[in-house]
Amino acid sequence: MTFGDNIIIFHESSKNSILEKYYEVSEFKEALKAFTVFSINEIRKIDNNFHRRRLNDWQEKSYIKKIIRGYYIFSDLELSENVLFEIANKIHSPSYVSLQMALLYYHLIPESVYRITSLSTRKTYKYTTPIGEFSYRKIKPELFFGYDIVGYNGKSFKIASIEKAILDYFYFNPHISEFESLRINAESFWKLFMTQNLQSTLFLWVVLLSESSMVAVVFQKTWILTISI
Repeated sequence: MTFGDNIIIFHESSKNSILEKYYEVSEFKEALKAFTVFSINEIRKIDNNFHRRRLNDWQEKSYIKKIIRGYYIFSDLELSENVLFEIANKIHSPSYVSLQMALLYYHLIPESVYRITSLSTRKTYKYTTPIGEFSYRKIKPELFFGYDIVGYNGKSFKIASIEKAILDYFYFNPHISEFESLRINAESFWKLFMTQNLQSTLFLWVVLLSESSMVAVVFQKTWILTISI
């Protein structure tokens, strides 16, 4: 039902429904403003009588978009790198952005990355969604560390630190025996490596994570070379 320029939403069998107070879509969005991506659980925190049928109705009217089963965004959400990273964290939790996407985030690789790559303690999985592709690799719980929480506009997302992103890449690509095979932007890497005091932590984390002594030796040589510059 519409009234003027406002879209009125009435909820069946909900005399005490809180959503009756949020009958305009704009007001409903205000009630969920803390959530970039939301689920039926977040909606029911506003109104525990909310019926899932309403979500189908809103999708048909293009008020919202379904990202994956159970998770939605408002159709007018402005997508950005930060927003996509936050969504990646939320739809497959716990997880943090890493591997190629994190290396691109730090300007360490030249090529484009066409999916949001993340690590999780849950099973390896890939989602193809209306806003992009999200892929997740399973990592052991004891290796689920080394990520930063990056804030933006009052929200945040988890992404591997520079050194952890490199280590994660080697961990999942044990066939790579030379550092140069990463095709990392050397100038950007050395600048970050020296200015952010990564030398000791990078070396120690490789020793902890590497199942291959070859990888540890490669990084050890890199570390010694860097220190001697």
